[in-house]
Amino acid sequence: MGRPEEALAATEEAVTIRRRLAQANPAAFEPDLATALNNLSVDLSSLGRMEEALAATEEAVGMYRRLAQANPGRFEADLATALDNLGIRLYDLRRPEQALAATTETVTIRRRLAQVDPNAFDPDLAGALNNLSVDLSSLGRMEEALAAAEEAVGMYRRLAQADPDRFDSDLAMALNNLSIRLSHLGRIEEALAATEEAVALYRRLARTNTDAFERNLATALNNLSFLLSDLGRAEEALAAAEEAVGVYRRLAQTNPGWHEPDLAGMLNTLADLLANANRAEEAEAARQEAATLLDPS
Repeated sequence: MGRPEEALAATEEAVTIRRRLAQANPAAFEPDLATALNNLSVDLSSLGRMEEALAATEEAVGMYRRLAQANPGRFEADLATALDNLGIRLYDLRRPEQALAATTETVTIRRRLAQVDPNAFDPDLAGALNNLSVDLSSLGRMEEALAAAEEAVGMYRRLAQADPDRFDSDLAMALNNLSIRLSHLGRIEEALAATEEAVALYRRLARTNTDAFERNLATALNNLSFLLSDLGRAEEALAAAEEAVGVYRRLAQTNPGWHEPDLAGMLNTLADLLANANRAEEAEAARQEAATLLDPS
């Protein structure tokens, strides 16, 4: 809901209580403490407190690793979740080799779990493969990144066919990632097809749950505008950018602190497309609005 400070306060209180309980009875309460630490990492990250977020995740991973060594059947899935979060935190801090190591371990655990119980663990494996794709790409291992993204999309497509209400949003996310991987390899037409499918999914999802999916729709539209521009389809690129600006504008009216930076970035993209279309006055107006949003003074 865009209220990260309040989220953090609640999670910090949970960690404090569970730490006290775990000190008195670690066997009973360490699993709950590890879960709370993992959530704390997410909340700290949302506020840009990346080093603290990493420390919380590292503590959670250490606890789950000990628990999984003693009882793998109960705690390996939790260890994989914490490792997945650790990979994201390390990626955010631009430590790509360490991020890749954590995510690779996540994929290894989840692949093993999914072989035993695919219904329970295929969704987690698909998510880890999507993150693995991002980590591989950050290290320039583009073909491997594409392979991981394609596997993730294939899994989510099967899951969404069986349960679209649950997995259409995950499929859209994975398609957007696949589009980026294809684009990096110069396969622009295929990237465009993946993004168009993602946009169609997010458009449908946003119609039924605006709060949850409008921001995702705007992000996919932004990607769509870049790809269309790269293919010389200037009018369609401009239309996608204008739609994205409209979505971000609605979001910023509801929660300016959370969404105005996204609106400013999209306005600058729109300005570039307007300038290329020889609509200089409109381009300058978009740039000025973006500048005002970023520096109201």
